[in-house]
Amino acid sequence: MNILVTGGAGYIGSHTCVELLNAGHRVVVFDNFCNSFPEAVRRVETITGKSLALVEGDIRDRAAIEQALRQYQCEAVIHFAGLKAVGESVAKPLEYYDNNVVGTIRLLEAMQATGVKTIVFSSSATVYGMPQFLPYREDHPLSATNPYGRGKIMVEEILRDFHVAQPDSRIALLRYFNPVGAHESGLIGEDPQGVPNNLMPFVTQVAIGKRDRLNIWGGDYETPDGTGVRDYIHVTDLAIGHVKALEYLQKPQCFAVNLGSGQGHSVFDVVKAFEQTSGKNIPYKIEPRRPGDLPAYYADVTLAKSVLDWEATRSLKTMCADSWRWQMNNPNGFRA
Repeated sequence: MNILVTGGAGYIGSHTCVELLNAGHRVVVFDNFCNSFPEAVRRVETITGKSLALVEGDIRDRAAIEQALRQYQCEAVIHFAGLKAVGESVAKPLEYYDNNVVGTIRLLEAMQATGVKTIVFSSSATVYGMPQFLPYREDHPLSATNPYGRGKIMVEEILRDFHVAQPDSRIALLRYFNPVGAHESGLIGEDPQGVPNNLMPFVTQVAIGKRDRLNIWGGDYETPDGTGVRDYIHVTDLAIGHVKALEYLQKPQCFAVNLGSGQGHSVFDVVKAFEQTSGKNIPYKIEPRRPGDLPAYYADVTLAKSVLDWEATRSLKTMCADSWRWQMNNPNGFRA
């Protein structure tokens, strides 16, 4: 199958391209490199020994998307392209809605014009908001506390409306939890620009000496050790989940499914596992809670197991080991 992967040079996108190529699909990456690097695409080719097509373009440019879909005779889209920093979304809501929501509308217009019926959308566990029950099931009420999460809810609703209007469309809404880790080769991984927003790259940057210590935001939550609990999932497991969703979309439908490990790990759990795996000491300081942070959340993955025949298999220690290998091999990320 010929697949257009928007944002395919990014963290999750590049790992998904690896799994798509390994599964025998033909891949076209569409990316504007605002938060990614062409080098990631080259390394995907190195890992797989297969070539892919690369189109540099903006997700809001309908004509460019339409041309790529036609030129490469794409039969499906996996849609990662989007801004993703929660804090930044609060400071720049218009930029986030324009890129993430309007960009998706332009993509759907291009798909409609070219007759492409299948899309796998990169949604997020942020659509669940404050937990009314745990673990989160797909029928949990949707809400959000920031423009990033609200944008994900908006796009999910747009895709549902699109399916009603186009009942022969095939749509998967993948709500994933906290991706960490890197490809086992150490060639691709998470490469944040500036101060990392996520825990694992912050830990690895402390371990390699780029940062003095880890700031832990809140040590007095009602959790086993007082630190926040999250559902961490290895990025390769997550990438495989996208391939499984694509394979499942053989008939018209629109469905949402969680992709997570199904268990929660605290910040201290992650730090301890990383120290054991890397042999490095991670100094830290407990800081006050950040507004909007939740004490704990994790996924119910029953639906993914039953419908997609998928489950996360890589352990927290594997996530830590692969993250550390990536950081050691690439101290400056793809910039080297």
